[in-house]
Amino acid sequence: EDILHDIESEVSQWVEDKIKEVKQLKETDSFRKEYIGNLAHELKTPLFGIQGYLETLMDDDLEDKERIKLFVSKANRQADRLSELIIDLDLITKLESGAMPLNQDKFDLIALVHKVMMDLEDYAATKGIRLFVKEGSTKQLMVFGDTSKIEQVLTNLISNSIHYGQKNGEVKFRFYDMEEHILCEVADDGIGIAKEHLPRIFERFYRVDKSRSRHDGGSGLGLAICKHIIEAHQETLTVRSTEGIGSTFAFTLRKV
Repeated sequence: EDILHDIESEVSQWVEDKIKEVKQLKETDSFRKEYIGNLAHELKTPLFGIQGYLETLMDDDLEDKERIKLFVSKANRQADRLSELIIDLDLITKLESGAMPLNQDKFDLIALVHKVMMDLEDYAATKGIRLFVKEGSTKQLMVFGDTSKIEQVLTNLISNSIHYGQKNGEVKFRFYDMEEHILCEVADDGIGIAKEHLPRIFERFYRVDKSRSRHDGGSGLGLAICKHIIEAHQETLTVRSTEGIGSTFAFTLRKV
C-alpha cells in the first residue's frame, strides 16, 4: 500500500511538473509571437512612411522643388527613425547576450546629471517643463559605473519624463545615500502609468498608449535598454506611479 501511495505521489508530481512545463512553454511562445509581431509593426511604420513619400514623389509633378524638398525631408525623418530603431535593437541584443562589456570607473554623478539636463533643456522648454536636481544637494557625488551607459539611462529616463510630463510641470532628479549605494530617482508630475501596466513597463516594445506613442516616435526600447544597463551593473531599476499624479523611476549605483 505504501509503495502504491509513493508511486501515485510520484506520478501526481510528474503530471504537475509537466503541466507547469507546458504552461511555461505556452507563455514563452506567446511572448515570442507578441515580440515578433511588435517588432514587425515598429519596423513597418517608418518603412511604409518612406515608401508613401517616395511614391507620392514618383506620381507628382517633379517641377515643384519646394514640394520635392518637403517630401524628401519627411522620408528622411522616417529613415532616421528606422535607423534609431535598428541601433537600439542592436544595443539591447548585445546587452542581453553580455557581448557589450561595461567600462566601469568612478565618476561624478551630479556633474553627469547636469550635463544630461543641459542637453535636454531645449526639449523640456517646448513643454515649459523645468528640470532640476533636488535642492540642498551636494556639489559632487562619486559613484562607480560605466559613465556613457549611465548617461544613456539618465537621458532615456529624463526625456521620457519630459515626454509624458504635464505642460509647465517639472522633472526632478533626487538621490539618497544608502551606505554602500546611492539611490537615484527621476520623478515627474505627469500623466502617470495605470497600475495594470507597471509589471510590463520594462518589456521591449511594450507601450501603455499604443496609438499615441507610435505617432510620437521613439523605438519602444528605451526603458528596456535602461533596465538591461542597470542590471548589467548588478543593480536594480524600479518604477512607482499613480495616474494623473506622476511617475518615479529609481535605480541604485555603487558609491565610491
